[in-house]
Amino acid sequence: MQKNGYKLLAERLDALPNGFPPTDDGAELRLLAKLFSEVEANLAAQLRLALETPKEIAARLGLDSKELRLTLKDMAKRGLIAAGRTDRGLGYGLLPFAIGIYEYQFDTIDEEFARLFEDYYQKAFGQSVNWQPALTRIIPIGESVRVDMEVRPYESVLDIIDSAQSYGVVDCICRTQQALIGNPCDHPVDVCMLMSEKAGAFDRSSTVRSLTREEALATLKRASDAGLVHSVSNNQEGLWFICNCCTCSCAVLRSMADLGMANVIARSAFVNQVDEDLCIACGLCEDYCQFDALTLEDVMVVDSVRCVGCGVCVPACPEEALSLVRRPPEEVLPTPVTEKDWQADRAASRGLDLLKVL
Repeated sequence: MQKNGYKLLAERLDALPNGFPPTDDGAELRLLAKLFSEVEANLAAQLRLALETPKEIAARLGLDSKELRLTLKDMAKRGLIAAGRTDRGLGYGLLPFAIGIYEYQFDTIDEEFARLFEDYYQKAFGQSVNWQPALTRIIPIGESVRVDMEVRPYESVLDIIDSAQSYGVVDCICRTQQALIGNPCDHPVDVCMLMSEKAGAFDRSSTVRSLTREEALATLKRASDAGLVHSVSNNQEGLWFICNCCTCSCAVLRSMADLGMANVIARSAFVNQVDEDLCIACGLCEDYCQFDALTLEDVMVVDSVRCVGCGVCVPACPEEALSLVRRPPEEVLPTPVTEKDWQADRAASRGLDLLKVL
């Protein structure tokens, strides 16, 4: 029996390094049907990760290039496929479901989509965040790392900001999704940040609010003050987003609490350390830890296994008794250099042939 477009697309997305695990009752198909027409799903299932021009795609699939160009442009505008410049002109390609299609629905998500995603999340999403290397990694907030510690550029939120030329902010789709199904949290919503190497990249956007560098830093400060955790893609180069996450709403971090998965996100290369001579056992920092890594005894005690090295609790200490120090080398997983390196590592760990989707 011939498979419909949604089934083809679902299988294609699951063949990507990111993954899109199937469910027993087709929850993933209902999710795709909310976003794609079946014709669009069938087309997306035939795209490659590498960007191709409409002319190249049309020649490969035997389609009319002029009509295809309009369809691809519309799908990219709706966050269903990737778009970008190539040396041959504007190109289009396949987007993973997460991180990708799902996050690009921040401006269009409604209650129906939120409930469809929650249904899928409860049944299968945990599988995709449990594969290694992890989808995302923790970045410590700047003032939490001891001043005598070496911090590499990809480990520093300030260096990541400085490597970009433009900045933007959108509402966090995870907190929006949870609010739409009746589970709102108290954390700020407008703190999901985008970055670009191109100056003015978000100036004309109708969905992304453009920020100056100072406003971007202020947004990060507002997020960390609210107890949110900085996370980025799990590679060193080409970083284009900074999520400010919480375990109550974030689809990745929520897996730690809801599904009991400890390795869903790559922790930073740092771990919290308590100066016992300065700690007065006030317990204020404990309220800031989302990972149950702090326990109050005679002084505050850090569980180094549960600590992800985010540093959110550090500024909360009035006695400056907390700081992040570098973990022993054997406790630090290597961070892939580029996104392609991450894809290759992830594909290998899942037993996938990456050449089939490139």
